[in-house]
Amino acid sequence: MKCKRCQIPAVVALPSHHTAFCKDCFLVFARRLVERAIKEHGMFTFDDRILIAISGGKDSLALAWQLKDLGYNIEGLHIDLGIPESSPIARSYAERFCAMGEIPLHVIETAKLGLAMCDVKRRVKRPICSVCGQTKRYLFNKFAQENGFTVLATGHNLDDETSRLFANVMRWDVEFLSDQGPVMPAEKGFAKKVKPLFRLTEFETANLCFLAGIDYGYAPCPYSSKASFPIYKNLLADLEDIQPGRKIRFYDGFLKDGRQGFAPRGETSVDIQPCTTCGYPTSAGECGFCRLTATMNEDDGKRETRDVKRKA
Repeated sequence: MKCKRCQIPAVVALPSHHTAFCKDCFLVFARRLVERAIKEHGMFTFDDRILIAISGGKDSLALAWQLKDLGYNIEGLHIDLGIPESSPIARSYAERFCAMGEIPLHVIETAKLGLAMCDVKRRVKRPICSVCGQTKRYLFNKFAQENGFTVLATGHNLDDETSRLFANVMRWDVEFLSDQGPVMPAEKGFAKKVKPLFRLTEFETANLCFLAGIDYGYAPCPYSSKASFPIYKNLLADLEDIQPGRKIRFYDGFLKDGRQGFAPRGETSVDIQPCTTCGYPTSAGECGFCRLTATMNEDDGKRETRDVKRKA
């Protein structure tokens, strides 16, 4: 098989695009998909200060590498979730990559906030994936807002976006379908959020990392076995094998023809107000992060009281 652009032997075959590329031409192809996403959806300009959510995995590192290579003003934020089996590995890859790429990296340790996810999982009855996601969204948004970043970028790829879309369609979750897309504008206390990799599949971001020499970590979260998104991701992967290109057509079709049908109308839109404790935008009086913090502090207080009584 030969490269479509230069006719030398190809190293990556892409059935969904009916093409194949050598190393250099694949990197050009990936770069152009990112540039297309940025331009078509007005994600940001070279004047923006961009905060990248860096996990240490392939997608976030591929995004940071690509935006750095394109010349954008970027910094990274890594959230150390305090999960013994995976967090140290993820953090080490994030720190090493950013040091080598001369990308400023900020780190927030949830353990120092009393919210190490290993402790949260033991003491909170809600599904841990939901709690963890809520915590990360809060910390990323808060850091971006408080430190003058105009855009928050995440490494969500096409597989992430289509599996989320599929899950929301299966539930007919109008609230989530109404705001799903590669760009969420800044409003009501939320930073602008963008997903420049949404046109690249997981396979393509993995190849980008391999061919660009990006050393990324793979340390699956030990708590994610009951997450539902992998189920939808696997179903769509099977469909993609049978009908190459189906995922991008599904997602593009939603953005072009489907999303507007789920837009909030009048009084059905959620009323967003500042959290009564921290000021974070919420629809529930006190935001989920503050409720979680209060729950963990309350449990700590009860345990300390029991310890005092036991010693007495």
